[in-house]
Amino acid sequence: MNNRIGIDAGGSLIKIAYEENGRMHFRKQPNSELDEALQWLKITASNKPIYLTGGKAGTIQANYFPEAKVVDEFSAVCEGCKHLKMKQAITASEHYILVNIGTGTSWFTIKGEQYERVLGSGIGGGTFMGLGKIFAEADDFSELVSLSAEGDRGNVDLLVKDIYYPEKPPIHGELTAGNFAKSQEISSSSPADKMASLNNMIAETLILLTVQAASLHNIKQAVFIGSTLAGNQLLRENLKTYCKMSGIDPVFLENGEFSGAIGAMLT
Repeated sequence: MNNRIGIDAGGSLIKIAYEENGRMHFRKQPNSELDEALQWLKITASNKPIYLTGGKAGTIQANYFPEAKVVDEFSAVCEGCKHLKMKQAITASEHYILVNIGTGTSWFTIKGEQYERVLGSGIGGGTFMGLGKIFAEADDFSELVSLSAEGDRGNVDLLVKDIYYPEKPPIHGELTAGNFAKSQEISSSSPADKMASLNNMIAETLILLTVQAASLHNIKQAVFIGSTLAGNQLLRENLKTYCKMSGIDPVFLENGEFSGAIGAMLT
């Protein structure tokens, strides 16, 4: 693996993993900067073999690296996840659900050397960015993440405690009764409030699907990776909270968004 470079070219980002002086290095850029990233790579790593994965792997092979090998995306993600888990000495069960939150989201069951994609959804980072553009008129991921951390989703979402007020609710009052359901208040709510609600809605939706997949396969642990988690502490906390409410043990891998690029290198 020392001499190899892995590239994961997804729907929104290009992610690069390479090893130098015994240390793993990572780089990611938006697809709008694809040419810049790959021209840099051609200059700095002209003699190293390239391994490609992701939806745009074929395009990159044809236009930039004709000698590169294209690796199946799902295999790359799962192999990269297993490698990171081992390197980080994560105490994870032998049988777990892998949740890859990229532009959309994919679910895999992993048991030892076996893995299978069992579910997919269009809800993910693309949803966050697309609706963020509408809610906040911004298209910078870090800016939208910061806004969501500053907002109060209670100004937008109808919560269980709102329905039962002034009585004590029979379940946790902060749970959502209806996403974006405070129709009278939405027009006066801030972009930050809307982004907080969106971040939470994505987390709720992904956990509902994770719980269903885990139940079908009798699994109690979920490992989360993907570029949508990078720097998005609120999403991590929401996922963690809902996992624990549902009896799922959550694990978050450091540099998990590079699993596909790492897995391509390992092929």
